[in-house]
Amino acid sequence: MEYIDNNNDYIEKIVKILKEHPEGLSINEIAKALKVHRHTVVKYIYQLIGLDLLCQRKIGPVKLCYLKRNDSKVPK
Repeated sequence: MEYIDNNNDYIEKIVKILKEHPEGLSINEIAKALKVHRHTVVKYIYQLIGLDLLCQRKIGPVKLCYLKRNDSKVPK
């Protein structure tokens, strides 16, 4: 398992994964891709929402996370 030692690494990896999936991903899908617990992903998802870089949309029991499309604050 890959060890991620910095909070910014998690955020960068989440942003990268979501850029590859503009249709959005669930928290469980992001956690599986990063090989971390979903609670870890939730922590950073909330940070990204607080920074106004990410949106969540509830579809049934699942919350889809996706980057705001026209936001220049999203890291490249």
